[in-house]
Amino acid sequence: MSAARPDSSYFDLPPSDAPHLQGLDALQVYEADVTREDIIREYGVQADDIVRLSSNENPLGCSPHVTLAVALQLGALSRYPDGAGVTLRQYLGDFHGVSADCVTLANGGQDLLALLAAATLGTADSKNQNARMVYAQYALSDYQLASLNITQQAVCVPAQQYGHDLAAMAEVINATPECRLVLLANPNNPTGTLLTAEAIAKFVARVPSSVLVVIDEAYIEFTPNQTSVCLTQTFDNVVILRTFSKAYGLAGLKIGYAISSSVLAKLLKLSRQAMGANVLALAAAQAALADQTFLTDYLAFNAEQRQALYKGLDSLGIEFVPSVANFVMVNVGDGQTVYQALLEQGIVVRVLSSYGLDAWIRVSVGLPEENNRFLDTLAQVLA
Repeated sequence: MSAARPDSSYFDLPPSDAPHLQGLDALQVYEADVTREDIIREYGVQADDIVRLSSNENPLGCSPHVTLAVALQLGALSRYPDGAGVTLRQYLGDFHGVSADCVTLANGGQDLLALLAAATLGTADSKNQNARMVYAQYALSDYQLASLNITQQAVCVPAQQYGHDLAAMAEVINATPECRLVLLANPNNPTGTLLTAEAIAKFVARVPSSVLVVIDEAYIEFTPNQTSVCLTQTFDNVVILRTFSKAYGLAGLKIGYAISSSVLAKLLKLSRQAMGANVLALAAAQAALADQTFLTDYLAFNAEQRQALYKGLDSLGIEFVPSVANFVMVNVGDGQTVYQALLEQGIVVRVLSSYGLDAWIRVSVGLPEENNRFLDTLAQVLA
């Protein structure tokens, strides 16, 4: 199931009479997961039989320290949060070895992507038609959302073995004087491929200083030695995006942050919403960051269950792309058909046709019983 796309009739005005709305029909709407209620109502699946493996969430939940921290803040819900997030920014700065002035908080990484795209490429009301954005094939669809109304400005570089072809991207950037923004995802979603920190450093050195390099590290906790945070202290045009939604298990609170030079961070703070994160999210993020034991245990659990998932797929003779994260991209021949068949049995995965990967689905690494249920049901669907 996917959200219906709006058309110009929704505004009761033809595009020619509403120039500020032109281009809206070209936007790609984020396709949210079907709800438990949808599955129960449409397919008659019992609530306890529903397995959600579509959004790369932490199946273990969050740290118990997070639960306690959130509970302690419930009495403060009538008060506005610290708009600057001073305490959390200091924690993050210390954790990453940078100044707190280099950290910008936001209500999720998607907000930061949209902010950066608007700042470099223009908004719907004030666009730089000549500006260009370069991104890799099979990039996260949030990147397309971030490039609001700039379809003609985006340059997609073909992937190499389902990952970023940095050499080709550098060539395109240097051959495109109008390029103002380049987006990388490391690890990449939905393919699960990884670029080494060394490779990214060499790439950034080839990018003109007039081009903003945004590196989305939403899944970097699964391979922490490959972070590129250090580049932000050497290059003023590098921004790292991070989130607490994935490995830390705070998807329901939507809190993310950017790391950059202090000069760029100052500009971001001037552009972002005054309240970048809510009271509960600020407390939860600080508690999550402090409990690295929980994170370490989850990473070990994820690696073990990912290997079990590989073994099960191998036994079925099904092709997959090895992943460094908490999801696996699987070739099932007809992604949409298999997605629907799994859904009717209460198994929710991610269909990838919007990335041009019609034969593939993406499955999150879940609990052992969830992974086994997926494998058993997949075998039945493909039989």
